Amino acid sequence: MLVDYAAPVAASPAEAEAAAVSAEQVGYDGFAAAETRHDVFTTLALVARATSRIALQSAIAVAFARNPMNVAVLANDLQLISEGRFRLGLGSQVRPHIERRFAMPWSRPAARMEEFVAALRAIWAAWATGERLAFRGEFYRHTLMTDFFNPGPNPYGNPPVALAAVGERMITAAGRVADGMLVHPLTSAEYLGERILPVLKSARGNLAGFRLEMSAMVVLGADAQQRARAEEAVRGQIAFYASTPAYRPVLELHGWGELADRLNLLSRRQAWTEMAAEITDDVLNAFAVTGDPATVAAGLRARFGRVIDRISLYTPYEADRYQLAAVRTALRSEPVSD
Repeated sequence: MLVDYAAPVAASPAEAEAAAVSAEQVGYDGFAAAETRHDVFTTLALVARATSRIALQSAIAVAFARNPMNVAVLANDLQLISEGRFRLGLGSQVRPHIERRFAMPWSRPAARMEEFVAALRAIWAAWATGERLAFRGEFYRHTLMTDFFNPGPNPYGNPPVALAAVGERMITAAGRVADGMLVHPLTSAEYLGERILPVLKSARGNLAGFRLEMSAMVVLGADAQQRARAEEAVRGQIAFYASTPAYRPVLELHGWGELADRLNLLSRRQAWTEMAAEITDDVLNAFAVTGDPATVAAGLRARFGRVIDRISLYTPYEADRYQLAAVRTALRSEPVSD
């Protein structure tokens, strides 16, 4: 299992750059940046110039805020700048954000995402071969590429594409057209084993060469007081995710469908404190691993060690970097639990 460092979601591009340099120096395998307050491609361009070894991941770039040509250019440039270290992680976001924040169209997200990736690959293929670009789909049409705008074949090849997915249709799309899948932090071991893996295998036939990557929620601290603060933040983050209707199937698997409904109603009132209080210990323990670094590493190994290829730690609080480093070391050295 490779261990990546995930930049704090509120980090500025410059802060992410500094964090990536530090992550490379201490031995992380990869660096993942999210797209929340800043453009993820801008952030990773800075990171690519400041580092030389560490793999780079957009986790995620919002696909439907753009179009396949935009993303093809951005990803191609990052692959060039990083000299082949870039991995393109794409996600759909949810309908209100696409329509109301980005003013972009939304319909049939899984089918649209599958076509998005197909268009992306068609554009890259046209650049690599010089053949005419002639992609015509239901959602996207790309039929013009002159030499003036053609960057030509990328000497490092095209970056691998991973899709973020939770529901069955998007998981199927990932299995059909992507090189890997980004497993959402609100994922239990049971949901991964009983829902995600069977759907992927049905879509692909087998998982050979297909990489599963995950940002896993952990409650980490040097003492009980630090862990209590971390636990409060993680309860709030679980409540936030679980209030989103798209993530309801995860809770339903555990018999917590009514909790998802309550959280959704509370979120409409922005009752964030009340929402966090709804997260019982059972819910917390299903989606997060708690303890000191050795305990956290052992828990992550037991849950995901045989399935997840790359992992990062999701900490919606200010985690001690030495504690994070200790988890990384333990993850690499600890055998998979029976």
